[in-house]
Amino acid sequence: MLQRKACFFLYAEKKLYLCNMKEYIHKVKYYECDRMGITHHSNYIRFMEEARVDLLDQLGYGFEKMEADGVVSPVMAVNCTYRKSTTFQDQISIEVKLVKVSTLKFSFAYVGKVGDEVVFTGESTHCLMEKGKPVVLRKRYPGLFDTEETKEPTH
Repeated sequence: MLQRKACFFLYAEKKLYLCNMKEYIHKVKYYECDRMGITHHSNYIRFMEEARVDLLDQLGYGFEKMEADGVVSPVMAVNCTYRKSTTFQDQISIEVKLVKVSTLKFSFAYVGKVGDEVVFTGESTHCLMEKGKPVVLRKRYPGLFDTEETKEPTH
């Protein structure tokens, strides 16, 4: 069953579309666990990246498309708060939301759950670069960075 987790407005062909995004599921691998049998803390940052890449793919703006256009997306900051340990074979569902957008950077928030229990929360901040220079987000990719939370008010 496809669950409605995040809503993005996508501007295409002069029309605004609401896209329902599915959550990302990561199944914890044995090699991701430490000697105590729990998922090593360093893996959660990678899980967040996997979920973010999946979200961009769902939107049709995956890294392959951006890089083919000459655009890269470096991470400017990342943080993760660990709430509960996970172990081998746990299935972590990760919800990603675009929560902040400015002229040059944007931030995603992440909530990872096993079942109904939150196991981690996080945030990452990014920018886009083209030929070594910052990209003005809404100019280069109109509509991609508009969500219910980040859409600029119209007066």
